[in-house]
Amino acid sequence: MDAQPGFVVVASLTRPRGVKGEICSVALTDDPDRYARLRTVYVNAQPYEVERVWYHKGQPVFKFRGIDSVDGIARLAGQDVSIPLSERAPLAEGEYYFADLIGCRVVDSATGSTAGVVTGWQDVGGPVVLELDGGQVLVPYAKAIVAEIDLAAREIRANLPDGLLELNR
Repeated sequence: MDAQPGFVVVASLTRPRGVKGEICSVALTDDPDRYARLRTVYVNAQPYEVERVWYHKGQPVFKFRGIDSVDGIARLAGQDVSIPLSERAPLAEGEYYFADLIGCRVVDSATGSTAGVVTGWQDVGGPVVLELDGGQVLVPYAKAIVAEIDLAAREIRANLPDGLLELNR
C-alpha cells in the first residue's frame, strides 16, 4: 500500500468480478460514499476513468471505462487505487490523516526528549498504534497520550506512560 508521492491509496484491487471488466477491491477509507465521488483514479501511476462503483459483500467493485473483459482487468489485480492528495476528503478540526503523521517526531511532554519518528501505524482493533523508528517503539494513538500535533513543525507532543519506551526497546 505504497502510494506514489503526492497520492494516497484508497483501495486495493483483488480479483476480477464477472466477465465485463469489473474488479473487486478492499476499501481503504472510512467513508464508503467516497467511491461514488471518484471520477479519475490512478493505478501504477496510470489514470483510469471510473465508469461506476458498486458494492459486493460490503466491498467496492470498480468498472473502469474502456476495460470490458476479464483479461483486460485481470492485469490490475493486486494493485492499489490512488487519488491525488488534493482530493482527500476534508477532516474536522483536530483530526488528522495517519499518513500525514509519518515523519513527525514524537516528543515526550514530561521530559522533552524525542521518543522517535513516526514511520507507520497499525490498526488491529482498539486504538491505532503509531510505529516509531520502523516499529521499534509503539505508541497508542489515544487522546490521553497524544496531547498535541503540530504538522507544520512535524512534531507530536505525547504524554507517554511511565515505562512505555523501556517496554518497547
